Amino acid sequence: MPHSIEYCAGICQSEENGSFLTKDYDVRKAFLAGSIKDVVSQFGMETIILYTAVILKKRIAVHHPRIEALLEFTRVLPALSWHRKDWSILHPYVHLTDTELEHLSKCPGYIAGFVDPEVSNRSDLFDVYVNLPDSIITVSQNAKEAMMMGKLHKDIGHLILQSAEDTERSDSHVIKDISLKTKQILAHLGTLADQCEGSKITLEHLKQQNFPPATENFLFHLAAAEQILLV
Repeated sequence: MPHSIEYCAGICQSEENGSFLTKDYDVRKAFLAGSIKDVVSQFGMETIILYTAVILKKRIAVHHPRIEALLEFTRVLPALSWHRKDWSILHPYVHLTDTELEHLSKCPGYIAGFVDPEVSNRSDLFDVYVNLPDSIITVSQNAKEAMMMGKLHKDIGHLILQSAEDTERSDSHVIKDISLKTKQILAHLGTLADQCEGSKITLEHLKQQNFPPATENFLFHLAAAEQILLV
């Protein structure tokens, strides 16, 4: 007579397998799979480009001919916006077919992996293109304005580099350091939003703060990504 198995929300019991509780599985371990330190080791200060693209919900296309390398690299990138904990933006293995590209086109921002080198010629698919074998990051022409770099980006880049190069800090520590910096920026953005009607930031209000142009531009696009921009 077969073993009896009972199913209910969050638990599976059987005489053979004992019990499995979904609450016992720490989803953060899955989120932290892969190494942010390896990413920083490969791209150095240019990691700030990846950080900015993820935090602003831009379209990132990554190419590598080996699927294993592609999967390992792409699954790390959503952790750059740890406060969202949104791995649904990750499409680690995409083919250049009409069906898959149509699905991708419905996503406002994503991290997509491709083994087909032809993707480099498909500028309609990305704002940022990562040639993983050659360690080259390219910002597309239509995203250069939103991705303009300034002192704030340089400061964040140095923080990422310093944290990742610290041999005593683990990958989770590096992610935490980046997340804390992001939360500081978001808290400042939230304070500015609270000063505006309906807690929605306007470009006019940002201009009144006399930020450097690159910082103002970044905060404007970040407010849009966080859905606190009045348009």
